[in-house]
Amino acid sequence: MKYLNELAEGDRISAVYLCKKAATLTTKNGKDYMSLTLMDKTANADAKIWEPNSEGIGDFDELDYIYVSGDVTVFNGAIQVNIRRLRKAEDGEYDPTDYLPMSPYDNEGMYNQLKNVIETIKNPYLNTLLKSFFIEDKDFIETFRKSSAAKTVHHGFVGGLLQHTLAVTRLCKFYTKAYSILDHDLLISAALLHDIGKVRELSKFPENDYTDDGQLLGHIYMGAEMVAEHAADIDGFPAKLLSELQHCILAHHGELEFGSPKTPELIEAYALHLADNTDAKIETFTEAVKDKEEGKWLGMNRPLGANIRCTSMWTEKADETN
Repeated sequence: MKYLNELAEGDRISAVYLCKKAATLTTKNGKDYMSLTLMDKTANADAKIWEPNSEGIGDFDELDYIYVSGDVTVFNGAIQVNIRRLRKAEDGEYDPTDYLPMSPYDNEGMYNQLKNVIETIKNPYLNTLLKSFFIEDKDFIETFRKSSAAKTVHHGFVGGLLQHTLAVTRLCKFYTKAYSILDHDLLISAALLHDIGKVRELSKFPENDYTDDGQLLGHIYMGAEMVAEHAADIDGFPAKLLSELQHCILAHHGELEFGSPKTPELIEAYALHLADNTDAKIETFTEAVKDKEEGKWLGMNRPLGANIRCTSMWTEKADETN
């Protein structure tokens, strides 16, 4: 197949893509057409069906794999596929792994690293709590390992939540070595648990969109709630320790304007906020400069709030995490 990031103006394509979005719209002249978002593991692309009732357009739904034939144009500086023929793809015509964005790091290797980190937690209550999520809860583990850390801005791919969690945990581990005032077990436990609410906030791939609870409650509140649910099943879990751990989760975005119900009032909560923000921003920058020309100014990046430049060619590392 020809991946979406390889398409250029003037190409003619006949290939299978995932239909992420589809909507019937009307032109200014009152004529119906369809607007689609095609997806593979490399990119999303806008597509149009200008004659949706023609013989060559078969029945399909959002999130179907569809075989499309059409021409590639450029509209407003972006690739657009004008579809002439379309049908629902059949089993065997596509490999799902070609259509879902994936972490560049081995998922099993990352999961083993996470389990090793849990073994460094000496506090018996925190150790038991972490194992209740990451060792014993099979449904949670499967979802967590396949989830993204965000819909779009950073780590928006399969395994992104696991990759981000490990990166934040490594930063927090460094902080505990550099600053003896930090409570190792509390901070590392908070790092491992800070984004668990995202398994409820975002739907599974290929949709990867906000759930109703994700819109109404958000991952920060839901994560703190999940911790309380599991702690309730651990006999004698200290109330003070639970409050401190929940506070770290509730405050990890740092400021009320960025979605934190609380601002950091414990030093561990502040350290977690710094680690979370660091990894999110570095990954946002990394994804923005991926495959871009060295020295090229890329324009204003809204999440970073700056006109950014690629200083060196982006290359995937061979190790298991970033």
